[in-house]
Amino acid sequence: MQALAEYNACMNSIQYTIRSIPAKLDRSLRQQSKETGKSLNDVVIATLEKGAGISAGHTFNDLDWFIGSKSLSSSFEEEIEWLDSVPKEI
Repeated sequence: MQALAEYNACMNSIQYTIRSIPAKLDRSLRQQSKETGKSLNDVVIATLEKGAGISAGHTFNDLDWFIGSKSLSSSFEEEIEWLDSVPKEI
């Protein structure tokens, strides 16, 4: 049975109710959620996308340490000095 239109009025996406999740699958999904720090919902959606052969795109976070690490108030020389101190193996 579908939900009433009033219930869905403020929702921006489709929702599913999935029943009879095997305990082994539940444990695996919850473990992935815990290990990655993602919500269970995000892990389930990623798992469904992977199973359906759909790529939601990749998230790259290998430069997260760099973003916002310098203030805009420093001089050009300070910026060059800081860039020279960045590890060369990046």
